[in-house]
Amino acid sequence: MNTITNEKLAKYFSVTGKALEMVKDKFDANRIKEAADFFDMASRYYSDAKHFSEKGDKVTAFAALNYAHGWLDAGARIGLFRVKDSRLFTVDD
Repeated sequence: MNTITNEKLAKYFSVTGKALEMVKDKFDANRIKEAADFFDMASRYYSDAKHFSEKGDKVTAFAALNYAHGWLDAGARIGLFRVKDSRLFTVDD
């Protein structure tokens, strides 16, 4: 499928929103600064996605959501976020 539907966009907003919520209080105590930086970048891209979605630009909104989740996933993968949810991140449960 080559179309970004409202349903697909809503699904990805939901998934990334859940991931943001999950990591917000699970920063690695030894790398708080780095974890906060990754979280900040993800939050900014998520906010950008909302902005573009409200403007009707689904493609850019979808791209921003993927960047947001990429920051979260990378942070989880390298241990900045202490999460064990393989549904939302590429980590082992």
